[in-house]
Amino acid sequence: MTSKGAYLRRWSVIIVFSILAGIVGGLGAVIFRLLISGVNRLFFRGLLQKASYTIGGINVGYVLPPTLGALVVTLIVLKRPEIRGNGIPEVIEAVIFKGGNIPGEFAVLKTIATAVTIGSGGSVGREGPIGFIGAALTSILARWFNLSREMKRLLVTCGLAAGIAGTFNTPLAGAMFALEVVYMGAFSINLVPIFISAVTGNAITLAVLKRAVEIEIPGGIGHTLPELPLFFILGLLLGSLAAFYARFLYGTVDWFSKARLPEYVKPALGGFGVGLLGMMLPAYGIFGIGYEGMRMAFYGKLTVGFLVVLGVAKMLATALTIGPGQSGGIFAPSLYIGTMFGAAFGEAVRALLPGLNANPTVYALAGMAAFFSGMTQAPLTQILMVTELTRSYAVLPAVMTSATMGFLTARLFLRGESIYTLKLLRKGYRVKTGRPVILETIPVGEIMTREPVYVSEDQALFEVERLIGETGHDCFPVVNEDMEVIGVIGVKDVLKKSSRIKGLPVRRFLRRSYGVTYPNETAEEAFEKLMAHDQNLLPVLESPESRKLVGVVTKRDIYRAYYRGLEGMYIE
Repeated sequence: MTSKGAYLRRWSVIIVFSILAGIVGGLGAVIFRLLISGVNRLFFRGLLQKASYTIGGINVGYVLPPTLGALVVTLIVLKRPEIRGNGIPEVIEAVIFKGGNIPGEFAVLKTIATAVTIGSGGSVGREGPIGFIGAALTSILARWFNLSREMKRLLVTCGLAAGIAGTFNTPLAGAMFALEVVYMGAFSINLVPIFISAVTGNAITLAVLKRAVEIEIPGGIGHTLPELPLFFILGLLLGSLAAFYARFLYGTVDWFSKARLPEYVKPALGGFGVGLLGMMLPAYGIFGIGYEGMRMAFYGKLTVGFLVVLGVAKMLATALTIGPGQSGGIFAPSLYIGTMFGAAFGEAVRALLPGLNANPTVYALAGMAAFFSGMTQAPLTQILMVTELTRSYAVLPAVMTSATMGFLTARLFLRGESIYTLKLLRKGYRVKTGRPVILETIPVGEIMTREPVYVSEDQALFEVERLIGETGHDCFPVVNEDMEVIGVIGVKDVLKKSSRIKGLPVRRFLRRSYGVTYPNETAEEAFEKLMAHDQNLLPVLESPESRKLVGVVTKRDIYRAYYRGLEGMYIE
């Protein structure tokens, strides 16, 4: 039992570092936003003014900023290809698989690349990258103080929460995003430092910038009880769209990676496409984050058809930005796309069912929640965010209904993946949303028995019976003279055999259909093989190319590793 003095000392350290993580995350958010603003002025107030050329009322000069911005980012991407994308998968990877370590050089280059992408008009968000910056800075802080692996993981999560909270002035939603997306679940004791960091990061942002978020939502909005089935339908539709779009985004990434074009041409081609879309719709948020377009949708200034056009245009512009390998987040584009299609649905309901007195703003919020929840598999984050942004519970039933259905529908089509874990899956990391990741982080090589009991193929069957009695094991790997595994044998293969038969060599009775594993596979993969082959033990082979026996792993080994990993997720 921990003494009161040790308990107080430990929590004093945790609280101090939680506040520091919040300060660092909040300052990182402020600096990043100022950097984006400076780049935006350079490209759109400097370069665009000099390159403006109007044809038929359209300024074709809008094509230039995102194209040149993409070329600048390409110089960084060619140096560090891993900076592509939004940053949240990298935080998940660092927390779950790398002990909370995010390299400093990687963080700096990703910050610069993302600021250039967004500032030059790339259709991505700053929220995910801000969260990444907060996480990266706190990772550096944790290394400076040589903190434990568990504390590093926690503080990186705190930094992410601080950045997201400061971006939207929503500390509760920022904390919940970190818990849902990184920790894959809420551990009550871990909430304390994450909440502290989120509140601190939010306070820092407000103190410096005076205003955290540019999203404006009309007040006094609400809905009626008969409308709830419509919000249910909206959730189904936008959840399906979210699943499609997540696949579409990575399909675009694959298309650009396979295209037989010079590497510096691909981002420029994508930037040119974004420029064309933005040129046709320059005032509606296709460039950059897109909050100005969302504001128009919330205030009912756009028609049904135009809302759909904007939603589709943003989907294409974001794919053309992320697909060729630029750096930026999917957070804001998801909010934008969901808002446009939600508002369009609401406008259609108001026209077709005038008796309901539907308010399209509520449908825009519900659509935003449904699409975002489907993409990120983080419904609680969006429910809390809408509540904090509107400062009202009036729309909560509608938002909860759509967010929940969007989450469940997308989960069905994505098979438990999210826009973030799909990227990790492509790197070989198997992470499913909605549950703590434990066995997936433990390699077989860490938990296997390195001096296993085995049986030679020439030994008599009664030797197996003797080993069962001596060791208590019910299964053994069978090896040849070169220590290569050729099968397994166990209790079932010995039972009810006569004494005469038990004198025969093992090779005549071994099982040739069996599971094996390798040191670099995860405990999760090993456990699945044990269940699929109905074994209690797996031979561990040197590699897929070599069948040499280097150890064994049992169900007991995996159970023990699971409970150790589970304990490591708690800070007490």
